[in-house]
Amino acid sequence: MGMIIAVISGKGGVGKTTASANIGLGIALNGKKCVLVDFDIGQRNLDMILGLENRVVYDMVQVMDGEATVSQAIIKSKSSPNLYFLAASQTKDKSVLDSDKIKKLIDELSEQFEYVILDSPAGIESGYEHTIEFANSAIVVVNPEVSSIRDSDRAIGILDSKSQKVKDGEEVAKYLIINRIIPEMVSSGEMLSSEDILEILNIKLLGKVAEDKGVIDASNQGKPIILNPKSVAGRAYVRISSRLCGNNIAIEEPSASSKGIMGKFRGMFS
Repeated sequence: MGMIIAVISGKGGVGKTTASANIGLGIALNGKKCVLVDFDIGQRNLDMILGLENRVVYDMVQVMDGEATVSQAIIKSKSSPNLYFLAASQTKDKSVLDSDKIKKLIDELSEQFEYVILDSPAGIESGYEHTIEFANSAIVVVNPEVSSIRDSDRAIGILDSKSQKVKDGEEVAKYLIINRIIPEMVSSGEMLSSEDILEILNIKLLGKVAEDKGVIDASNQGKPIILNPKSVAGRAYVRISSRLCGNNIAIEEPSASSKGIMGKFRGMFS
């Protein structure tokens, strides 16, 4: 059975879907068979970041309703033969999600793939609860700001109360990605430090990603930033994905730039 990882955030706009796309592709580039599942029913974006929006014929709801098989619905990535994608429905809403059908779908995917990455919708309503219900681990994506940390803390509370694994008396493994870090603002106290965030959330740090304006352009082109070796964010996701595949790589701080906040960042980071 594959590892089932829910990528969550508690609020929108923190880069969760971008993280999902890059983590999934990074795992695939490590030689692991991975499928990305978009759980954002009615508002899918993951297909565009992956450059696969024109290849969607069937979606996850149609699979769960028996209108298509998993084999018909999953789409092979253009970037790696090990990465596949299952789209969310754009014509339905979150009310169509049913626990029994979701479990059957995830069980089938976890038999075929080593990693099943579930991209959760923003917020903590029913769509979020269905995404985390059968996950055996979760990646929490936050920005270094109070509102993001607060909402993620609440999302973690729901994860620790309502996931099936917790109901069975076990614990869901939780990992933290701190995204869109601007080192100068952290140094000046305008952004929360990693230490502050870890003290509040008290979960294992998986990686740190510096602010990188190339991410937006990469997403618009349907080419995840991890494919750009010159990108600081891309290199961060390479390292994060490698850690998820079991490699022991030290976490380093994003480096401050001598050219100001919008300048290029120097040095290596996680």
